[in-house]
Amino acid sequence: MRKALAVAHKELRQIRRDTRTLLTLLFVPALFLLLYGYALNFDIRNVALAVEDRDKSTQSRKLVSAFVNSGYFDQVAELTQPGELDRLVNRNEARAALVIPAGYGRDVLNRRPVQVQVIVDGDNANTATTVMGYAQSIVAEVAADTSVLTAGITIAPPLRLEPRVWYNPQLRSTLFLVPGLIAYIAMITAVISTALSIVREKERGTMEQVRMSPISPAAYIAGKTIPYLALSFVSALLIILAAMLLFELPMRGSWLHLCGAIALFLIGAQAQGLVISSIAPTQQVAFQVALLSSFLPTFILSGFIFPISSS
Repeated sequence: MRKALAVAHKELRQIRRDTRTLLTLLFVPALFLLLYGYALNFDIRNVALAVEDRDKSTQSRKLVSAFVNSGYFDQVAELTQPGELDRLVNRNEARAALVIPAGYGRDVLNRRPVQVQVIVDGDNANTATTVMGYAQSIVAEVAADTSVLTAGITIAPPLRLEPRVWYNPQLRSTLFLVPGLIAYIAMITAVISTALSIVREKERGTMEQVRMSPISPAAYIAGKTIPYLALSFVSALLIILAAMLLFELPMRGSWLHLCGAIALFLIGAQAQGLVISSIAPTQQVAFQVALLSSFLPTFILSGFIFPISSS
């Protein structure tokens, strides 16, 4: 027992002298607690809602108020012209739309069946399913309030919801996850490959020779990053083609715009890798820092798994 205590005392003294280990043991758990505690949230609130009220009655306004007052939806626009909803959804200014038909108030008062339509952007299958559940619950509550009790028999409420999902009608998770995986894989590979390229020169001792050569720093960095940029770009295109063949991922839009966006994304990722390579002393440290700095933001904070609106 005395020997064990002596070893433990020695180990504590070493840990006290090793500030890196001490900070790792104390700081990293607190950092992860703050990061995951604030970043991860499965509740979906403040869904941007566009309203097309074709009735303009007291009953229709009550339905809109039920959506807004629920805390799940925020009314961001009132649709008055055809095609306006397409523009709002394409710009990500609206995630759902409530369409109230003309004559809604009259049919509710006369106890005639009436349908309201909720249009949901289905590019994120998980979010779309949750939003449809919110809408169905709200409509059910409003319908229950309109029911009446006659001779001890409750007449069925006339209000019924008809959901319609855009861009992903079948709510296939593949159509949402695969594009995110493309960015996720491209980010990690670009950051790690660029971070290791310059650190490798440090470990081999050839960095001093490079400094003595007539090449300028800008030319040296460009020569180091261009091959990895080309390889990462080809890899991203291969991933997209494989996703189209294996997972039936539809491609609707301009290939030129897509390639331009991928190139800008990879340039930013490589810039991050260069920063890591300039401060990391070894390839092992560079790999760990690159993986940590690219994995957590891309996987957790980018909206790939958890909606950005929930962060």
